[in-house]
Amino acid sequence: MEALASFKKEISSPKKIFITTHVKPDADALGSSLGLANYLLKKGHEVTVVTPTDYPSFLNWMEGNDLVLDFSREDHQKSATKALNEADVVFCLDFSVLNRVNELGEMIRQSDAFIVNIDHHQDPEDFADFKYWSTEAAATCELVYELIVELGDKELIDKDIAASLYAGIMTDTGGFRHPNTTKNVHLVVAELIDLGANPSQIANWIYDSNSVNRLKFIGFAISRRLVVREDIHTAYFAISKKDLKKYQSRTGDTEGLVNYALSLDGIKLAALFSEREDGIKISFRSSSEVAVNKFAASYFNGGGHKNAAGGKSERNLKETIEKFENLVEEHQDELFDQEPVSSN
Repeated sequence: MEALASFKKEISSPKKIFITTHVKPDADALGSSLGLANYLLKKGHEVTVVTPTDYPSFLNWMEGNDLVLDFSREDHQKSATKALNEADVVFCLDFSVLNRVNELGEMIRQSDAFIVNIDHHQDPEDFADFKYWSTEAAATCELVYELIVELGDKELIDKDIAASLYAGIMTDTGGFRHPNTTKNVHLVVAELIDLGANPSQIANWIYDSNSVNRLKFIGFAISRRLVVREDIHTAYFAISKKDLKKYQSRTGDTEGLVNYALSLDGIKLAALFSEREDGIKISFRSSSEVAVNKFAASYFNGGGHKNAAGGKSERNLKETIEKFENLVEEHQDELFDQEPVSSN
């Protein structure tokens, strides 16, 4: 309560505020950033939202999208750097370690601003002056909503803010299907719907705005790049740079692909390996009893949530797959011999 009071005092008068989130922002990252930004604008603050990289076009409908600065663009870097250098308060959303924002991380570390971290990932780095953090939350958008309410400003949440926050919760719970879909999630989204969020419209914007190339890519990936190892309860996709180029892949086109592998009967661990210019990007998903965040952290320089994590590899695609299969075979007893954990 003392920390919250200190934070509330810090933003009680108009300030220059800088908001950022992790690389390749998803709906929770961008939704929490823009939802919070639009709330703070109503409070009279000067707000700049900066993303370390680009993000999927199916998120462009969010209010404030047109003003977001992409730090990976040279024409945005000067303005973004100026905003950070002049900031009184810096908000770090949906990440808990500064290396998740590339070079912005060290710039934030050196900043004299009051730093706020709002996040739901495990093992947070101690870099913030105020942390609003809980691994019990399904999404950072859930925490942003609760923080606004705790500050006594629920009436400032309009339909645009509600829609952005709803989108992040919807996607981070896998459309309310993942084990992190708690009673509180349903209570919060019910409030957001009451405040103007339109569930069917938001789902349409995010899930039903595919390009022809993306649909063809998904079909290709399922028919040609899906590997199923029933003997170790595992399935994965291995996507090469050539594959991505063939289907003119854009940011967000591989979003959700790994879930097709996890949807297979008997599969408890799923992965997506995407070959990029800077190495192999890995997405892990698992059934409720399998802790892929620990697996990712131990062997693939990654981490995340128990059933949804990420990692990376500097080996080539073939070598990375071989390492993955060998590790799962070697550790399958500890990976799979656990009792399912129910979600309250």
